[in-house]
Order: sequence, then structure tokens, then C-alpha cells
Amino acid sequence: MTMTRRSFLSASAAFAAAPILRATAAPLPREADIVVIGAGVAGIAAARRIMAANRKVIVVEAAAQVGGRCITDTSTFDVPFDRGARWMHNPDTNPMIRLARSAGLDVSPAPSGQKMRIGRRNARAGETEEFLAALVRANRAIDEAARGKLDTSCASVLPKDLGDWAGAAEFVLGASFAGKDLKELSAIDKARAQDRNAPIACRQGLGTLITRLGEQAPVALATPANRILWSNREVSVETQAGKIVARAAIITVSTNVLNSGAIKFAPDIPKRTLDAASKLTLGSYDHIVLQLPGNPFGLSRDDILIEQSNSTRTALMLANIGGSSLCSIDVGGSFGRDLSEQGEKAMAAFAREWITKLFGSEAAAAVQKTAATRWNASPYVMGAMSAASPGGQLSRRILSEPIGNMFLAGEATHESLWGTVDGAWDSGERAADAALRKIGALKQEPADVPTQSTKKRRAPRRP
Repeated sequence: MTMTRRSFLSASAAFAAAPILRATAAPLPREADIVVIGAGVAGIAAARRIMAANRKVIVVEAAAQVGGRCITDTSTFDVPFDRGARWMHNPDTNPMIRLARSAGLDVSPAPSGQKMRIGRRNARAGETEEFLAALVRANRAIDEAARGKLDTSCASVLPKDLGDWAGAAEFVLGASFAGKDLKELSAIDKARAQDRNAPIACRQGLGTLITRLGEQAPVALATPANRILWSNREVSVETQAGKIVARAAIITVSTNVLNSGAIKFAPDIPKRTLDAASKLTLGSYDHIVLQLPGNPFGLSRDDILIEQSNSTRTALMLANIGGSSLCSIDVGGSFGRDLSEQGEKAMAAFAREWITKLFGSEAAAAVQKTAATRWNASPYVMGAMSAASPGGQLSRRILSEPIGNMFLAGEATHESLWGTVDGAWDSGERAADAALRKIGALKQEPADVPTQSTKKRRAPRRP
């Protein structure tokens, strides 16, 4: 039976409303209609879509847990915290929010409290207005540059007269937003990024949500894909547990993993694809989580605090996470990358140093326990979120081109929601639709999407 778009969407809705079953790691089948590489957000979204179309799918995941860059830690402290992504966005259109509620999880808008610190004091109202004005001017300059013919770096077009607010503006727009300093960030990529305001939090953790949404999917954990043989007719995925033959594959690994050569392809995937991935490398972004009973900073639940900085050695604080005693000191960009390489002990030392500078030694002395993420050192991720280098924004479209019977998905393939779980989920659903159409399981008007294959390659249409 070939499904129409209308009947497929009806089936998707019915699947989403089905009871969530507790699933364990699935035994590895020898064949499937579609095989999905990676059980992160994009992989789980793709698997659910394929299952709703009543087609056989298997997800192979290198790590020992579902979630990818969405992992909720429930054991380090007495409350859960997200080690990776922590927000959803776009509450009016994001299907994950509806699915979270259907799964019995609590989602709500995150409080919007934001504070600027100047040394040991809070910024005055007039100073905060000056910073916001500097931020608007910087954003406007990037937007104007993005309308030009040359995709330059964000840093090269910033106003030169931001004065004392230059460091904070660069941190907010670069390291804090994309995990890269502005000199490493494409102006067009930054300008095309969809608004990430109105963050939505899941009380139980975003990683908990992804795990819950993946409970019905057949997932083979701790099963890295070592080699993928592909053509226009079928795909064969080789793992340590055996080989899976499928009619199509959806590959959701990060651009850094794709670039690393950890997965071998036969024939090699097109150089055009690898070049695109190399221009969309992952930035660095980590959380240094501190347990601070008694709210020594006097901040509200989920308050965000930054400082008036004059160097890249700075951070963002998310205070009293979900009303708990946990505070996250977030570091990113080149400074965060260098700090992460030094290990968790150095990261915790910086966090104490930073809060001492802003709040005094008594606040730092209140720290009871610490934990830090090091996403760059995670072998199955190798970083935080993708960010296009100057001249690399068109690579997102190239990366989403089909390769024979293989389809790439993940936040890096989304042109406006890159770096978000929203974009990863959407990309997984889109890749699943494309794979289902390829095997004849979903009828829809053919999209004008350039295709790469072993027989014929053509350049993408430019906007």
C-alpha cells in the first residue's frame, strides 16, 4: 500500500497519541526498509515518521543511550539537569511541545529574567539600555552585510564604536549563540538564523523528553556504524553486531563525526558533501554546573546573567535551574574550547574564579558540588552545534542533498533553525519523508531538490 501525504499525516498523529511503551535496546535485524544512523533528536524524529508509515526501521546508535546532544543527568545532583541542549523554541509550531505533553511531561515557557553585571554590581537601567542598543546595532550590521554578495565574517562588519560593550556583544552574538567567536562565523548564517526567543523548558529535562519519544523505536544501542555501502537501489550498514541491508538510510551524525572518517563509505561520499560538512563544523559550548544552596547570588529562577567583559574569558550564568540550587556557568567559543581541553578540574576552577570576580569569595565558597560537560571530547558527537564559517552558509543546502539512497539529517542541515533541537527534529522528519518517497511508500508532489548519486551529480540551485 502506498500512502498519500494526507493519510500519512493522519497515521503520524495516531502514532503520536499511542501509549508510550518502555523499550529496551533492540536486537539487530538483518534487513529493514530504512536504517537510521544515530538516535539523537533527528534520528528519533525520523524513526517515528517511518514507523507511522508502517515501514520497518532500525536505528543504530554508537553511544549507550538515546539522545545524542540531548542528555539529562539525573544522578550527579538531587535534581535533573541537561548536559546538552536545554531549550525548545517556537511554541506555536514546534511539534515536540505537543508530543511532550502527550507523553506526560511538563513543559512551560522559561522565565525571561536577564541581568548584566559590571564588576561587583548589577548594571543600572541606563547601562543595560546602552548594551541593548549596542546589541541592536551589531545585529543590524550583520544583517546588512548578509544582504551583500560576499559572505564575510560577523566580526569584520561590527561597528567599531561599541566601546565598553564590544566584548559582551561579541560574546552574546558569537560564543553564546553559536559556540564560535564572531571571526569564525558566517554573517549570512547568523542573519538567516530564525529567532530563538521564547524558550520552552521541560521540567524533567530535554534529554528525558527525547528518550521518552524514542521508547517505541527499535534502537540498537552501543552499535556504531563502521561502514556503509550505498547505491541508488540499496544500502548496507556494517556494525560490530552484524550487517543490515535496507532500501534507504538516514544519517544523522554530526558534521564533525562525518568529517572524522569514523564511518567509512563505499563508494566514498561525494567530495562536495564533505566540503560542505567541513564548512559547518561544530562550535564549542559546555556547562559547568555548580550546586549552590541558599541562593547566594540573590537571583531568581532561571535568571540569565552575563558580564561587561573586555576579553573572551567570560561566561553566561543560568541561575537556579528550574527553581533548584543548581547554577550553570556556560563557556563557549575559542575560550571555552581551550578550557574544555584542560579538563573538568580546570573548568570548575574557572567557574569559581568567575563568580568570585562578580559576587565575591563568599559566594564561591558556597559551592558544594560541581560537574562539567566536555562535548568536544565526546567521541560520538565531537562538539556542540554547527556554525557556518565565512563563505559556508550555502553548505547547509548542499548537506541536505540526497546521496543515492542516503539522506543526511540533523541540525546542521537546517538553514534557519541550525543549532536547535527544533531544527534537528524538523530535519529528521523531512529526511524520513524523502526516504519514504524514495522507496515508494509516500506519494507527494516531487520537490525540486538536487540529487547526488553514483550516476549523475548536478549543482544545487542557488536562491
